[in-house]
Amino acid sequence: MATVTIQDEGRTLTDVQEIRDFLTPFGIWYENWDVEGRIGVDATNEEILSAYEPEIERLKNKGGFVTADVINVTPETPGLDAMLNKFNKEHTHSEDEVRFTVKGKGVFHIHPENGPVFGVLVESGDLINVPKGTKHWFDLCDDRTIRCIRLFQDPSGWTAHYVDGGVHEEYTPVCWGPGYIQRQADIDPVVKLP
Repeated sequence: MATVTIQDEGRTLTDVQEIRDFLTPFGIWYENWDVEGRIGVDATNEEILSAYEPEIERLKNKGGFVTADVINVTPETPGLDAMLNKFNKEHTHSEDEVRFTVKGKGVFHIHPENGPVFGVLVESGDLINVPKGTKHWFDLCDDRTIRCIRLFQDPSGWTAHYVDGGVHEEYTPVCWGPGYIQRQADIDPVVKLP
């Protein structure tokens, strides 16, 4: 289940309805779909897309999406650091970014025009969108693994439009435990994690 952390307010949300209520004014959808009962851990991309076809079709109709695929990221992914460097800086897109997490976890950091910066930790079963034009960035958690269904309005995918002077450097780029996102300035560099 997702966790929303509003670091600057010292708040963390874990209740599904609280999360939905918080995200809705920012145009963000949040849903949680069953994973364990629908697909095996070694399901192929095609099996994943087939298993979630009804939900994918519903989202296509809702958001004007025309294509869906599955992305698999692991520590062994060639060029992983270069790929992650495209997403871990504050940016926007000209269409919604929609992700359903099948495996792994990561944090969407959202910087809305009308609210505080907040992080949404997504894990297996979580669906989220980042509305077009919304400033955000994404970080993998420390296991550097995520498998997601992605939906696109443009079959060629979207392009990141980077924000000059983005605030992403003020926030730690990894998950430090369930739902905990800490600003870099708050980290004692001498502390060792177990």
